[in-house]
Amino acid sequence: MVRRIVSLLPAASEIVSALDATDLLVGRSHECDWPKIETDIPALTAARIDSTASSSEIDQAVKNSESGHLFFLDEQLLQQLRPDLILTQSACNVCAVDVDAVSNVAASISLSDGNHPEVVALAPHSLKELIDDIRLIATKIGKQNNAKKLIASLHHRIDTVGKVVRNLNSDRKKQPRIALIEWLDPPMAAGNWVPEMIQMAGATDALEADAGKSHWIRWEDVAAADPDFVILIPCGFDLQRVLTEAKTPAVWTHLKDLRATREGNLFGVDGHHLFNRPGPRLIDSLEVLAEILYPESFQFKATTQFAKRIEP
Repeated sequence: MVRRIVSLLPAASEIVSALDATDLLVGRSHECDWPKIETDIPALTAARIDSTASSSEIDQAVKNSESGHLFFLDEQLLQQLRPDLILTQSACNVCAVDVDAVSNVAASISLSDGNHPEVVALAPHSLKELIDDIRLIATKIGKQNNAKKLIASLHHRIDTVGKVVRNLNSDRKKQPRIALIEWLDPPMAAGNWVPEMIQMAGATDALEADAGKSHWIRWEDVAAADPDFVILIPCGFDLQRVLTEAKTPAVWTHLKDLRATREGNLFGVDGHHLFNRPGPRLIDSLEVLAEILYPESFQFKATTQFAKRIEP
């Protein structure tokens, strides 16, 4: 039975918490901040680049990184903590510590039973795969019953949004066309689970992003698509940072003349906590998206906390 968990991924920490197993966490990443992580749980990672820099500066720093390793891992502390289970990810080396580095350290740790810590690398690309990850972690830590309740609750919330928007769209001539932007300078169209969520929220993806991958675009592509709504969800940016960078000359030049902006349908959303973190709060993200599109039919606490209209 797992007794000691190190989570190097914020989404994994949220899953552990939602399964009522936070007491098993003995180590975390520097970005594991929800629910509030107690300060006596040490952070084992740190960014090697300035994560407070602008979108453009971060993009250049990533491209100029010689090693490709963007995060520091405290290998000595990881060895001292001697976890049974290490949760990390294998989807994106820009988002979290490299899984190979984690596996190499784990292989050097011998536990009392003679085994090494198990490394579980998550890489979901859809809401279904998120549910699979919840089940997987629950099985590893003996919280299967908690997982059943959690998954049932998430499905109920998804179904509730779907039922409402289907009824709304039956009375409308067309669904709103929306663009979700995952990076600002240069711009990136959101992929992975986002196109699926756009459909669930009763809308059409104006950028026609591939489910399974995010991809670079040009602001000219957004203008040409002429979406009814533009929603900014840059990865790693909290809400205030999204709102601030949206008004910088490098970005606002491209946003100010969009029809969505003129009509009051430009929004910033906390990408750090919601859309870009594949944990249980992806369902909060779906609800926020539904309320932005249909404010007369939805009211969620997360929208008030994590989303804001960007005025011209």
